[in-house]
Amino acid sequence: MPTFATPLKNHGVYFMSFNIFKQLNADEQESISSSEVEATATTNAPVAKAPVVETAHDDFDWARDKRNVVAYSKEEKAKYDAVYDNTFKQINDGEMIQATIESLTKTDAVVNIGFKSDGLISLNEFRDIPGGIKVGDVIEVMVVEKEDRDGNLHLSRKSARITRAWERIVEVNKTGEIVTGLVTSKTKGGLIVDVFGMETFLPGSQIDVKPVTDYDQFVGKTMEFKVVKINETIKNAVVSHKALIESDIEAQRAEIIGKLEKGQVLEGTIKNITDFGAFLDLGGLDGLLYITDISWGRINHPSELLKLDQKLNVVVLDFDDDKKRISLGLKQLTPHPWDTLAENLKEGGIIKGKVVNIEDYGAFLEIMPGVEGLVHVSEITWANTPINAKEFFKLGDEHEAKVVTLDKDTRKMSLSIKQMTEDPWSTIETRFPEQSRHMGVVKNITPYGVFVELSTGIGGMIHISDLSWLKRFNNPNEYTKVGKEIEVIILSIDKEGRKLQLGHKQIEEDPWNSLETVFTIGSIHEGTVIKRDEKGAVVQLPYGLEGYAPARHLMKEDEKAIGADETAKFMVIEFDRNDKRILLSHTRLWEQEKEEEKQIEMKEKKAEADQTKKAVKNIQAKVEKTTLGDIGALADLKAKMGGDDAASAEPSAE
Repeated sequence: MPTFATPLKNHGVYFMSFNIFKQLNADEQESISSSEVEATATTNAPVAKAPVVETAHDDFDWARDKRNVVAYSKEEKAKYDAVYDNTFKQINDGEMIQATIESLTKTDAVVNIGFKSDGLISLNEFRDIPGGIKVGDVIEVMVVEKEDRDGNLHLSRKSARITRAWERIVEVNKTGEIVTGLVTSKTKGGLIVDVFGMETFLPGSQIDVKPVTDYDQFVGKTMEFKVVKINETIKNAVVSHKALIESDIEAQRAEIIGKLEKGQVLEGTIKNITDFGAFLDLGGLDGLLYITDISWGRINHPSELLKLDQKLNVVVLDFDDDKKRISLGLKQLTPHPWDTLAENLKEGGIIKGKVVNIEDYGAFLEIMPGVEGLVHVSEITWANTPINAKEFFKLGDEHEAKVVTLDKDTRKMSLSIKQMTEDPWSTIETRFPEQSRHMGVVKNITPYGVFVELSTGIGGMIHISDLSWLKRFNNPNEYTKVGKEIEVIILSIDKEGRKLQLGHKQIEEDPWNSLETVFTIGSIHEGTVIKRDEKGAVVQLPYGLEGYAPARHLMKEDEKAIGADETAKFMVIEFDRNDKRILLSHTRLWEQEKEEEKQIEMKEKKAEADQTKKAVKNIQAKVEKTTLGDIGALADLKAKMGGDDAASAEPSAE
């Protein structure tokens, strides 16, 4: 049988070629035989047929060469090539084509696409087919390369699936069609979903309308999705399951809002709790239950009465069609407590309540949920001293109080704690008469005085000037502290104003009456500087008295000023009994000493001058007019006086 000079590598192609050439050879032999018969019949018709002698080599083809190859002419070869080429398809790289599985090996599938050679596809690309594949199955493949570097046909079913999947994903993204996908695995920030055989990304925020923390619960599940975003460049797609839920919710929301009315009672499930209220799911529509609409009573946080996933009935208070906001109420389902107050609750009655709110002006006591009364700071105690409500009351404490006023229309109630006891000011004159002495407790200190409580509800103030006869204070804290006991004397009583004027220094006699004779102006006393500033110094004097020395009166003789804690002598330059003030000077001491020395010196010089003048006058009175005879006597007298002066000068020189 004739064969081609160039053998084919692929056995599938070889068998196909063999059959083709077998058919061609048979046709050729048939045509040759018929032509020979016709020629013989035409030329030798009248001649008698000669007998044919058969030999052992009659069936040998003498046209074959040594290599057992039949040589064809150019015309025959061109004819055979045309027949051969017409049996194969023309394909291009990247083309999608139908293929038939011809056979299976342990690792690959032999695929026929009608090309001059078959292709091999790894069995791993068929793992998605349930039950696997078998010979004869028709599949779609992609021509990756018609001929790789080894001369083989490179086909891929996976690439074909991805290409077809991407085409469908692009199409459903345009149409908005809902697709079904299998969640295959978890990745950073979301899940991987197989859609049409192609991997897509499902962000964690697009899984559900509620926040999802456990992604593993969705792996292996088949779910419906919507393609929300594609990237043509890198062929990447993002899908969303949340979009489907939201569309369903939106439909339900539109239906609910269409039937919504104020005052309508709905059932909802608490889906979130915040500081200002709770969000309820009304079956596709969210509503807000404000903290003030949860209970008639006061609550600090909605979690005190509500919990997540709790179902409860609520009433629609208000809603906004445009913004799709619904305000809900829970307390409105029950009557207001003020409308159901007990008949025995009236003015003058005694109630017991819990402190639920404290303000600067007082505290609110809750008698029952939704019913509160105010205890004003002026109704806490009978004392007229300032009361700090935040120090007196504590949240959650219970107190008994008397109902002073009750107005059901305005839903207001005023309470009083002090009226639970008798007014102590009604007998103030007998219990605390003027000039009587008492022990009290310091309750409060201000820059201008000290508030002292003598008994429950009775107190008064000691002015800062009435703390001490001798000392001056910048603040009463320098003398006493809150909580300490102090002895006082009642100076005056204001019953209507509920005020007592108290004194502390008046317990002792005024020492300034006797000190006036001790600290007279010009008297000198030793003192110690206890406080020093730029303007002057406070000096501690004997008998606990304090004086003040201006800065210019603190200079010493060496031109240095007296400092703090330094002891020196001071002169009293001013004593004011009414203002309880003593002015001192150290500078005046040494200035006065210098002045006295100067005066003494001047007096001595004046006395000497007066004595000399007197002597001269005496001499002049005794002298008479001179004569020539007296001139000699005067000369002798002058010489004698000169000698006396010289004699007196020698001892002084020595």
